[in-house]
Amino acid sequence: MKKGWIKILAIGVIVILLLVLDSAWVEAQCPMCKMSAEADLENGGTAGRGLNKGIIYLLVFPYILMGGLGFLWWRHSKQVAELEQGLELRALLEAHDPSAA
Repeated sequence: MKKGWIKILAIGVIVILLLVLDSAWVEAQCPMCKMSAEADLENGGTAGRGLNKGIIYLLVFPYILMGGLGFLWWRHSKQVAELEQGLELRALLEAHDPSAA
């Protein structure tokens, strides 16, 4: 059981490190997009609205994926628990059934 927690902790640390190390590149891109969108809006363009819709799309999609995976995980664990409970109940009934002997 302890090895499982260590593995989860190691994966979490790696993910956090990747996010922190990659954030400098992301910050460098934000002013460029902002300047481009502001210049387009000043000239009467609509690229800024499209950029905002794209950002929202990119933000929502991972949450949908994680929610779906979480639901599948929950449903699977519920089915496994019901199966284990049924097997335990069957074993108890067979142990106390006088006609089984």
